[in-house]
Amino acid sequence: MAINYPVSVFHFQVEWGGNRIGFTEVSGLTVELQNIDYREGSSLEYQVTKMPGIPQYSNITLKRGVFQGDNEFFQWLNTVKLNKIERRDLTISLLNEEHAPVVAWKVKDAYPCKVDGPSLNSTGNEVAIESIELCHEGLTIEFS
Repeated sequence: MAINYPVSVFHFQVEWGGNRIGFTEVSGLTVELQNIDYREGSSLEYQVTKMPGIPQYSNITLKRGVFQGDNEFFQWLNTVKLNKIERRDLTISLLNEEHAPVVAWKVKDAYPCKVDGPSLNSTGNEVAIESIELCHEGLTIEFS
């Protein structure tokens, strides 16, 4: 009998534009429904009905090490022209031991809304990490 274990969070991949890009951290894979309180005016009871409203998507933050000559995040952020920016679809996959996707988050029409360079410290010995915060218009989850 095979024993199933939960999947580890450290084995994942990010694909955008057909390329796999290595990241050290992904956060913000959140969908939340707004709550609408509704009370009918002719109701004899003072009772509120709760209804689901518009879904809200958190911004997604991706972090990775800085590489010499790689300026892709800032180049993408600088594609803004007259309130238009290049949008990309992303797939973030959590992988099992055989490197096959177990869960995939599909991100629709993402664009950078914030790029952070690394924190610099003359006494530190950490790796330089940059991050990009993505706004997007939808998040779906697929299980394999």
